[in-house]
Amino acid sequence: MKKDKLKQLVLEQNKKYLLKDEIKRAVFDNILKKHKQPFVVIISGIRRCGKSTLIKQIRNEKNGYYLNFDDDRLVNFAIEDFQNLYEILIELYGDKEIFYFDEIQNILGWERFVRRLHDQGKKVYITGSNASMLSKELGTHLTGRNIEINLFPFSFSEYLNFEEIGWDKDSVYKTPERAKLKKYFKKYLIEGGLPEYLFTKNKEYLKSLYENVLYRDIIVRYKLGGEKAIKELVYLAANNIAKEISFNSIKKLLRMGSPTTVKEYFGYLENSFLMFLVPRYNYSLKKQINSNKKLYLIDNALAINLGFSFSENSGKLLENLVFIELKRRNKEIFYFQEKGECNFILREKNKIQNSIQVCYELTKQNKERELNGLIEAMNEFKLKEGLILTYDDEDEFKIDGKKIKVIPVWKWLLSNTESS
Repeated sequence: MKKDKLKQLVLEQNKKYLLKDEIKRAVFDNILKKHKQPFVVIISGIRRCGKSTLIKQIRNEKNGYYLNFDDDRLVNFAIEDFQNLYEILIELYGDKEIFYFDEIQNILGWERFVRRLHDQGKKVYITGSNASMLSKELGTHLTGRNIEINLFPFSFSEYLNFEEIGWDKDSVYKTPERAKLKKYFKKYLIEGGLPEYLFTKNKEYLKSLYENVLYRDIIVRYKLGGEKAIKELVYLAANNIAKEISFNSIKKLLRMGSPTTVKEYFGYLENSFLMFLVPRYNYSLKKQINSNKKLYLIDNALAINLGFSFSENSGKLLENLVFIELKRRNKEIFYFQEKGECNFILREKNKIQNSIQVCYELTKQNKERELNGLIEAMNEFKLKEGLILTYDDEDEFKIDGKKIKVIPVWKWLLSNTESS
């Protein structure tokens, strides 16, 4: 790449910018605490979930070089151009110790340059939107030298901050404030947490995001021959969130080559952070790997825009929201199924520690089914407490000496969260 063009691009990208009252993310303080640690910091997540904004916010605190590689003018940038880039940055801004690189994974061999900077004692922050490429390249050259932080769309507390709704730990007990929290949770359940969409409320933005992920992060990156199969798979998946799926049945339904192809395509979707598969828990790892999976999507507004019916599946949308929060809290997640089903069981230190059931409401028609699935899981893993998350029900009772708590999802989302 010609040095003068690279210099012009660096100047353009490093013009002074004003953050438009951007929301401070929950991970911000945690990242700053790691600043002095001798690790490359990797911030990963789906496109447009706020990674670029986050590193700009960090850069406001810790000044350093910046370049966004997700720029069409860098299409010919190659590994040998990194040295020219380094020289240009020093020439323009003097010698600095901190580097911020957006979507550097687009450049083949980037990890070698980052390794060199790390070996020189420089601090490097990287964002990326492909889990597989990041882990593969980091594993080759930066094993033990990096910390990865996953960034998701806004949590409910971040959404409240976006809406400028103040709250504290006592708000859930005060009638006027409780009513306000419930009002905004109703909106959050449908609007999701993608920052730019919340600013614009433009559904074309969601379509654009989906197409960017589909074409740039999957079809082009994995050199897929056609788009029909992957588009049909995404549509099918978006209409089956929080439901059990079988690779073999999808293969037959979509007339795809083999269950292995279906599995590979879902792998691409997971690597792009668009969708996630949760395995059915089994003590046998082999059986667990080969079992059916449950499917979840990164954001509720995106799910609705891709065709998911909120009015018919409000309970599934609630379950999807709970799943994303569990991922945000970095939990190891499974579902349990024997005679009944328990939506989520959480493993920590090789032991199942929690069981969670999610339903829109507990009624005479569904209470026995929901309780049976939860209690079955509690008995299996010798748990003394179980949790049922609903839209607005709240209760606590004991069955056979086991404590069952029923909590509204909006209240649970605000637990273990700093108030504002």
